[in-house]
Order: sequence, then C-alpha cells, then structure tokens
Amino acid sequence: MTGILPAVVKPELEGGNLILVVVVALIALGALGMAAMFRSQVLAAGEGTDNMKTIALAVQEGANAYLTRQFRTLAIFAAIAFFALLVLPADDTTVRIFRSVFFVVGAGFSAAVGYLGMNLAVRANLRVAAAAETTGREPAMTIGLRTGAMVGMLTVGLGLLGASLVVLFFQDEAPDVLEGFGFGAALLAMFMRVGGGIFTKAADVGADLVGKVEQGIPEDDPRNAATIADNVGDNVGDCAGMAADLFESYAVTLVAALILGSQAFGDKGLVFPLLIPAIGALTAVAGVYLTKPKAGENGLATINKSFYLSSGIAAIASVVLSYLYLPSSFAEFTNIATDLAGAEGDPRFIAASAVVIGIVMSAGILALTGYYTGTEYRPVKDVGKTSLTGPATVILSGLSVGFESAVYTTLVIGAAVFGAYLLGGAALTVSLFAVALAGCGLLTTVGVIVAMDTFGPVSDNAQGIAEMSGDVSPEGAQILTELDAVGNTTKAITKGIAIATAVLAATALFGSYATSVFESLAEANVRPDEAYLLDFSVFNPAVIVGVLLGAAVVFLFSGLAINAVARAAGAVVMEVRRQFREIPGIMEGTGRPEYGKVVDIVTKDSLRELVTPGILAVLAPIAVGFGLGATALAGFLAGAIGTGTLMAVFLANAGGAWDNAKKLVEDGHHGGKGSAAHEATIIGDTVGDPFKDTAGPAINPLIKVMNLVSLLIASAVVSLSVGQDQNDVLRVVIALVAVAIIAVAVIISKRREVTISDDGDNTGSSSFTPHAPDPHNV
Repeated sequence: MTGILPAVVKPELEGGNLILVVVVALIALGALGMAAMFRSQVLAAGEGTDNMKTIALAVQEGANAYLTRQFRTLAIFAAIAFFALLVLPADDTTVRIFRSVFFVVGAGFSAAVGYLGMNLAVRANLRVAAAAETTGREPAMTIGLRTGAMVGMLTVGLGLLGASLVVLFFQDEAPDVLEGFGFGAALLAMFMRVGGGIFTKAADVGADLVGKVEQGIPEDDPRNAATIADNVGDNVGDCAGMAADLFESYAVTLVAALILGSQAFGDKGLVFPLLIPAIGALTAVAGVYLTKPKAGENGLATINKSFYLSSGIAAIASVVLSYLYLPSSFAEFTNIATDLAGAEGDPRFIAASAVVIGIVMSAGILALTGYYTGTEYRPVKDVGKTSLTGPATVILSGLSVGFESAVYTTLVIGAAVFGAYLLGGAALTVSLFAVALAGCGLLTTVGVIVAMDTFGPVSDNAQGIAEMSGDVSPEGAQILTELDAVGNTTKAITKGIAIATAVLAATALFGSYATSVFESLAEANVRPDEAYLLDFSVFNPAVIVGVLLGAAVVFLFSGLAINAVARAAGAVVMEVRRQFREIPGIMEGTGRPEYGKVVDIVTKDSLRELVTPGILAVLAPIAVGFGLGATALAGFLAGAIGTGTLMAVFLANAGGAWDNAKKLVEDGHHGGKGSAAHEATIIGDTVGDPFKDTAGPAINPLIKVMNLVSLLIASAVVSLSVGQDQNDVLRVVIALVAVAIIAVAVIISKRREVTISDDGDNTGSSSFTPHAPDPHNV
C-alpha cells in the first residue's frame, strides 16, 4: 500500500527560474502602478452639480460605514481561522506559522481589493453622470471603464504579488504556505459576497416594492427612503463583494496550479503558472488602451471587443511562452515525482493547449451569458413579451431561461475541464495540472473581466444620481439608461466567468485533496483490508452519500441567503411605508425622508445574516470528513462542485434576464413605464435580485472554501481514521461538534423574525445619518 504514490521530490528554484519569479513580482508592482494611474484619471473628471455631489457623498458615507462594521465582524472569524490553521498538521513549524500568516495576507488582500474598488466606484458614479450630461456617451463610458480597469489591475497585481512572494521566500514549501493564502482570500470574499449581497438586495427589493409598485414613483426617486441604501448596496455588493470574489478566484486558481505544478513539472511548475497570468496583466492593459468607445457603437460591443482583443493576444503570447520556456519531453524535467518519468507527449503542447482551452472557455461563457441576458437577444425579449400576461408568466419564463442557460454553460465548462484533463494522458498528476493551467488561461482575462463587472454598479449608480438630482437632461438620462443596461449584462457575464474559475479551481483543488489523502494513507501504512479507504468509485455508498450531502449544502446555503434577503427586505418595506405614512410632505417634496434608518436596517441585518452561511461553508466539510471519512468527503466535494455550478449559473442568468426584461419595458416596449407590463417585470426583477446578486455569486467562493478546508484537514482526517494515530472517539467528537454548531446556527437563523410592527418602529435608533439629497428636486 505504501507504493501507491511515489515519493515527491520538492523543487527548489535557482538561476533563471528565480529571476523569472522576480520579474513576475515586478509585473505585479507595475499592475498596481497602473491601478494608481487609472484611479487618478477617474478622479480628474468633473463631478457635476452640487446636488449630484450631495447624493454621491451620502452613498460614499453609507458604503464606508457598512464596510467598516463588516470588517470588524469578519476580524473575529479571521482570528479564529488563524489559530485553527496553527493547529492543523504541516511539514514543519515554520510552514505552519507562515501558512497562518499568509492566511491573513490573503484575507487582507481580498479586503483591500473590495474596499479600494468600492472607494473609487462611489466617486466615479457622479463623474459618469456628469460626463453623460456635459460631454456625451463616450467620455461617460470611458470613466466607467477606467474605474473598472483600476479594480482589475489591483486584482491582478495583488494576486500575482502574493503568490510570487510566497514562491520566492518558501520555494519548495510554497504550495503548503499558499494553502493559507488561498483560504484567507476565499473565506473573506465569501463573507463579503454574502453580506454585501444581502445588503444590496434587501434595499433594492424594499425600495422597488414600496416605491415603484405601491407608490408608482421612479426607481431612484429621492422621496423613497430606501434609495440611498439601494445605491450603497450596489457598491458594497456588486463592487466590493464581487471584486473580492474575483480576487479570491484569481488567488485560489493560482494556488491550485502551483500545488499541482510543483508535482508535475518540478521547479518549472512553480514558475510557469505565474508567467501565464503575468501575460494576462500586460494584455489587460493593452485591452484598456486599444479599445475605446466609438460614437454609435453599442456599449456592450465595445466592451466585448476589449475582451476578445486582450484574450487573443494573451492566447498567442501564452503559446509562444510555453514553447520557449518548457522542455520538449518529460525526461528533461528535474525534481518531479518519479511516476512522471514515463509520461508521454510534449509538455509544451500540453501546457499551451490547456491555457488556450481556458481562454476559449471564457470567450464561450461570455457569448452564452450575453445571449441569455442581453436585451438585444431573444431570451430577454421573450421574457419581456410575457409581461403582457402578468407577473406569473414573467417569473416562469425567467426560470426557464435560467434552467436552460445553466445546461449550456455547464456543457462549456465540462468540455473545457475534460478536454484539459485528457491532455495529460495516463499521468494523473499531469492531467490535473492541465486543468489548473486551463484556469490560469482564464486568469489572463481577469483584468478585463473585473473591469466589466465594476462598470455595472458604477453605471447603475450614475443613473440613480442623475434621477435623484434632477440635473440631467432627457438626452443625458437616455445615455445613462443605455449604460446601465450594458452594465446589467456585463455583471451577468462576469458572474458566469467567475463560476467557471470556481469550477476549474475546485477541480484542481479536488485533485490536490485526493493526492494529499493518498500520501497520508501511504505514510500511515494502511493495511490491505483497509484498501476500501482508497475507493473513490461512484458506486461506493460512502461516495454517494457524500455527493448527496455536498449537493444539499449548496441548496441550504442558497436558501439561507435568499431567506435573509426576504427578511431584511420585509423590514425595509415596513420602514419605508411608515415614513410615507408618518412624515408630512414626502410625496409633495416638502418633507425629507429618513434615509439613515433604512441604511441602518440593512447594515444590521446583513451582518447578522452572513454568520450562518459562513459557518455552514467552513464546518460542513469538517463534519463530513471526520464523521464519515476521506472517501465520503471526496464525494461531498464532487456533489458541491456539480450542483454548485448548475445552481450558480441558473440563479445568475435567471436574475439577469428578469432585470433586463424590466429595462426593455422601461425603454418603451409593451406599454413602457407605468404600464401593467412594467409592474409585472418589476415583480420578476424583485424575485431575481437575490438570485443574481446574493445567492448565485456567493456559491463561487462557497465551493472553493469547502475545497480548501477539505485540503487543509485531509491529513488529519486520515491520521485519525487509520494507522498508529487512529482515534475514533476524537474523530467522532469533532464531527458531532461541527454538526451541532451548524444545527444551532441554522435553527437560530430560521427562528429569527423580522422586527415588523404596525407602528413602524422597526429599527430603534439609527446610528448612521448620511448627507441626504433634497427631495425638492423631484
């Protein structure tokens, strides 16, 4: 049994490889410098009227207040995880300590990307609104794209910097330390995605249900007390949360590639996965500068052109790099596992093909998601048409779009994963590394993808500021409406690509988990009669049970997130109704709504509600692994990856289709604003809000967090299950404690009621009072 896996010789860097890693670190610093330059370009633009500035300041204060409170809450989880990592087994004490240290670094980088991206987005929104009024569509769009480019460069720069520094300082031990870095990034991103998603959609749903449906006033009317919270939510959810999500996708994919690369390609396997995204950093800059908005050109076409141009350059450069850097046969590699000596094929071809597969997959998902969520294509047009027969048919048609699109998107992702896997032939480690390299290929597009994503909330906020201020002409308002519709589609596209990165990273991490289990079993001298522990066959009952549990966790996680939005939105509805009822003159524009109370409601509720999904993500793998064993945990991960992929795509695309169907009607189709069709699409959009902006995107970090937790506990699970250190009592106790904590958290969450009363006292005192817009401008 000890001969199942050969001994792995850990690689060390020297000479040219060391220099190349230093070059990657310098490219990372260059990307951060570009981020600073793009930021200065955005801030140099005009800010518009005084009323626009007042509204933007209210959004800035609300977003900063929320993130400050959120980071204080998350610091508690980070501290617990830091000390938990110190307890888990590692090769030596130094690795154990720095794994925890880089957990903090990964979490800090993820928080920085989210915070700094949000910080610029809330300053760019009024500049986009001002540009649309004074200089036209092209300058307004350029400001939005430069804002996104800043966040994209920040994501790429910090991700590359963190990974390259770990490789430089730890070399042969880098894969173990990187587990902490990736876990920190993923854990914090998941909390930010869940919390921000609950915040933004509770405010949005509450604002729509009372303002647009009940009172018949526009979406961003300053008479609606939830408008400031809605605009704050766009930034803490769609900007800060999604930026952190994409950063952790970047970091975790790199972690998986470096872990498997060191086993498959030795020292070159620690360098090559860094070189590919470094190329992506350079091509992202090329995409920003080579593609500019043109008069009369559809905004989405402009953004897609930037994506395809930078992706094509990256693909060509990656192929050239593969043939220049890698040897022509596996026999020429040094410091690799001995079972690769007989691997067949040309490593250059395998690596280049895998990277190109990842790039082509991202282009395919962009096209598919654009088709199913874009206003110019049939699916959204069909959803819009169903508004003529009421909200029920709108919801049914949107669900249909979500289900159908999930199938085709999953086929594209599955084809990419399996295609990359087949490149490795009979060598399992090479096959898994090829899958990870496909993820690295997708990383070459992340700079542009993040820019596309950030463009969404910036354009959405710009439209809100224009409407609330009343200082924008009908022509300027039409420009902003167009940019907002483009932003809805780009947000949907980035969610699709983020899902793809999650699947590739999770598949590669799953391979790393299996390798870790096999190595631990070999070290434990497993007896022949215990060989069933190695049986990961699908007909093994342990695997089947694990698959079911993994799928169940995705469903429970989604349900908790959506229910959290429903509860918080209910409190918002009651508060906004109270203000319309009790504050004199709101509808006439002579009374000032209490915006701060709504911001306070969604802040408190989102921070309270993010705890249970977080506990579920971290403790579910622990409960399954220690309670049912390593084989069941393998099935658990497979079930979570499969179900999570379909569920995330379904939620994101159904929500995107409903949102743009509403935009279609608001543009004058099927009766336009104020019609029965418009009200039907508003209801559909309200249902889709927590789908596409809360539960759907949060599944991405969920499956990566669970894979990383499984990877971290793999050796402990095996050591307590078999061998000299076997301790069934301790193993079962750990599992039962994890199950008990999950059960208590879920029960508390389910029993939690919205504080709603007829007198409208839903929040107590408000701890946040923003600079509010003047309702006299309605």
